[in-house]
Amino acid sequence: MDQYIEFISNHYLLSLALVVVLFLLFQELLESSFNDFEGLSPMLAVAKMNNSESIIIDVRDPHEYIKGHIENSQNLPLNKFSETINSLSDHKNQPIIVVCQTGTRSTSACKTLTKTDFKQVFHITGGMQSWEDSKLPIKITSKNKP
Repeated sequence: MDQYIEFISNHYLLSLALVVVLFLLFQELLESSFNDFEGLSPMLAVAKMNNSESIIIDVRDPHEYIKGHIENSQNLPLNKFSETINSLSDHKNQPIIVVCQTGTRSTSACKTLTKTDFKQVFHITGGMQSWEDSKLPIKITSKNKP
């Protein structure tokens, strides 16, 4: 026990870093266990899209969406998501798959969807980066199109 105390006193920054990392991991674990939505890998998302009439929501900004997006996805940017969520009200019982660039913004959108009584909400873990890394197809929209 004395060795632990001596180590901590000699390496207080390293010890503090360990405590912070453990706290963040524990917080992430607790948060993900209490969510009412699921994370899907890109391959599982494709399977869900093929087996049901899923709605795909891309919450990236329009300039990111134009560069490449999932076919048949709707672009509802996260900064205007609360205002545009009403356009999805007819699909409350359908699977809704949310995607962003890295998987962080989609989590916020999923929380908003579950709070407004959407039943089947999913997000693609890793976002479009993971989708492209899996060599799945993307559609590029021309800037000239409306």
